[in-house]
Amino acid sequence: MSTPQWNDTFMRLFTEAVDRFHQGHTRWQDIFTAPEIEFLATIGYRPREMFDFVEDYAQEGDPSPTTALLVASVRRDFFMTAQRGIVSNTTLITVNELPTFGDEVHGIAYLPRIIKKAEGKLYGNLDPDIMYCCGGDRKFLREHGNIHPADFLRMIWGAKGDRQKIVTYVLNAMKNAGVEN
Repeated sequence: MSTPQWNDTFMRLFTEAVDRFHQGHTRWQDIFTAPEIEFLATIGYRPREMFDFVEDYAQEGDPSPTTALLVASVRRDFFMTAQRGIVSNTTLITVNELPTFGDEVHGIAYLPRIIKKAEGKLYGNLDPDIMYCCGGDRKFLREHGNIHPADFLRMIWGAKGDRQKIVTYVLNAMKNAGVEN
């Protein structure tokens, strides 16, 4: 028998976690076993990160399990290549450090906030109380060119902090989708 690939393990864990959630285990501390937490660490993930996707999916049906996998894939790729499998020891980004919902860049409200959250997701230094790809993020990305959360995360990686590249990416997505700014 072959060893499962990380993505198969991730999807199995996601499915099992959703089942556990529906069985009444609604706290992240009660969802995952020690070996599952160890697996998540190998891909640069914390249990709370996966739990947030599980919880939203179990309650709202969104984001989909494949979206959770694709977002995890970007984080894992960054963790394995840019961070060389070493957990960042920088200070966590807290809610108080996020731009507000109304902060704008190039007249686009919420964009500074989602950029900061995506950077934190990429680097693995978001406070556990913050979710990249929460309902607000999904709404923003959907309404600003129907950008997939994993694609936005990859753009953040490629932009390397260049805000103008990110703004141009969002404006182009909006233009291609027929969304006015």
